[in-house]
Amino acid sequence: MGHDAHPPVRLVDVAQRAGVSTSTASVVLNGKAERIPDATRQRILDAAEDLHYRGNAMARSLRTQRSMTLALISDEVATQPYAGALIKGAQEAAWAARYVLVVAETMGNPDRERQTIEELSYRQLDGIVYGAMFHQVISPPAIPAETPTVLVDARDPEASLTSVVPDEVQGAYDAVTHLVEAGHTRIGYLQNFTDIPATGLRLEGYERALKDAGLELDPALVGETVPENRAVSVEATIALLEQPDRPTALFCFSDRAAAGAYAAARTLGLRIPEELSIVGFDNLELIAGWLDPGLTTMQLPHEAMGRWAIERLIRLIDDPATPPKQKLMPCPLVERGSVGPPPG
Repeated sequence: MGHDAHPPVRLVDVAQRAGVSTSTASVVLNGKAERIPDATRQRILDAAEDLHYRGNAMARSLRTQRSMTLALISDEVATQPYAGALIKGAQEAAWAARYVLVVAETMGNPDRERQTIEELSYRQLDGIVYGAMFHQVISPPAIPAETPTVLVDARDPEASLTSVVPDEVQGAYDAVTHLVEAGHTRIGYLQNFTDIPATGLRLEGYERALKDAGLELDPALVGETVPENRAVSVEATIALLEQPDRPTALFCFSDRAAAGAYAAARTLGLRIPEELSIVGFDNLELIAGWLDPGLTTMQLPHEAMGRWAIERLIRLIDDPATPPKQKLMPCPLVERGSVGPPPG
């Protein structure tokens, strides 16, 4: 076995280089150097930097009073299908600014959440991004007031914290407008049953787009579903499509609901997009990319939100007086093959 050409630098090496005792070097490098003369302190920091002690992070953090470490703490983000994109955006932004990002998931367990935040606080984090598994209003956990914090995919009730969430209203508006531009005037909406922010906001976007297009709001064109339950989505879609003056296009609350709509169309012998156009929401690759034809849908902007959250967090760290900002992140349209002109 070959020997490592560069054994790790030890505290004793720094002490020898600076001409001080190991205990003096230790006191300075742990940031407790009130009684050590400035010249000695500086000599120890310079020695640590010259020798790349602990990869230089220790000396740099003492100089800047920063640990150069950020945390992304979430209730269940890492087990969600969007997690990769959120973490990727956050990781890239942290990396670009020479920060290390620690990702911790608490599985929505309040005790684990408190413990995680305490443990990370001991490690002198510079800031925290707190993420939720879907757009919601939350009372964030007890993060120390002096720790800069940004919420991602969540807002706090008082809007006292900086946050970033998807622009649900505009996303739904753009989805319906895309169907209007394809020539549709009877556009149904497969709505979500659950009481979460996206439910009301996407309905608002649907209604606003129809109104701006001069189309009447027909309550008979709105069906309710539980997107996670395929059978309910199939049933709700069949009810919409069996009406005498049926919709020629459907906007669906989510890609899961859209998958149910595809199954309903197949049951009724309607071809997509020749006889029925469909637009989803989320851009879940495993659904949208695998349906046949591929599903045109709105992208939930998790990567962009992760990146923005870290960039904004670093701005808060640099200037704690930065006022809180509530950012609406655009949801881009992803075109595949499920939209065409109305039949006949």
